[in-house]
Amino acid sequence: MKPAFTVENLNFKYPTAKEDTIKGISFEVFEGEIFGLLGPSGAGKSTIQKILIKLLEGYRGTIKYFGRDLNSLDNSYYEEIGVGFEVPVHFSKLTALENMKFFSGFYKSRANIQELMERVGLWEYRDVKVAEFSKGMKVRLNFVRAMLNSPRVLFLDEVTNGLDPNNAKIIKDMIAEFRAKGGTVFLTTHLMNDVEQLCDRIAFCVNGRLVETSTPRDLKLKYGKREVKVEYRDNGNLKSALFPLDGIGFNEEFQTLLKFGKIETIHSGETSMEEIFIIVTGVELK
Repeated sequence: MKPAFTVENLNFKYPTAKEDTIKGISFEVFEGEIFGLLGPSGAGKSTIQKILIKLLEGYRGTIKYFGRDLNSLDNSYYEEIGVGFEVPVHFSKLTALENMKFFSGFYKSRANIQELMERVGLWEYRDVKVAEFSKGMKVRLNFVRAMLNSPRVLFLDEVTNGLDPNNAKIIKDMIAEFRAKGGTVFLTTHLMNDVEQLCDRIAFCVNGRLVETSTPRDLKLKYGKREVKVEYRDNGNLKSALFPLDGIGFNEEFQTLLKFGKIETIHSGETSMEEIFIIVTGVELK
């Protein structure tokens, strides 16, 4: 895979700030992967995203987009990226379809609006003013907006926040399909289920620095416990036993429990992404 973005020694300071918000970070986002940027509020995630979509200038360091210096790119760059901000921005006095037609008019390449709106369950509400939409409907329409130009790269911020499980699954399926077709996704979120289900790699940002970059699986192996917990019934009472994962196939007590015990559950010591987030960042999710 070739890099979609190569970021080297990125620093950024807001004009009124006393110190840098982004402090010498380096990372790569590869074409055809979903890259998740995680971290507590105020860590610098949104700043990094705004720099990559050219909303913030004046950074120090180097950013390459498919080998081209980001600073050298003109407005044609926006033909290749789709952006879904955390807070949906639409014209509330226009209908959903009027909004999408207006925004699609900015691009040379245009996706099929009807197909996108049908997929997220909004086509039947196309003539309803956005002011009458629920929060979840606005979130889904916001995702459609990000896809209007058939982008090469998607930037998504809390893309399923406020959605019920069914609609969240639809959006996540569409993101996975976009990736399967070679699309690249830069995702920021506090929803760890989205991270586990979508991301190929993730990076944790804390106080403007990247403190860990890896795959969700490798992080779970690194921070998990190599043990197995068995819950079973003994004379009607619920009991549990812990066994080391190493050599478990030769553990006589474990084998006996499997053969004769009234087992209810078996769990590995795999650590959840929520627990990893707290360990790495030192901040609890809210």
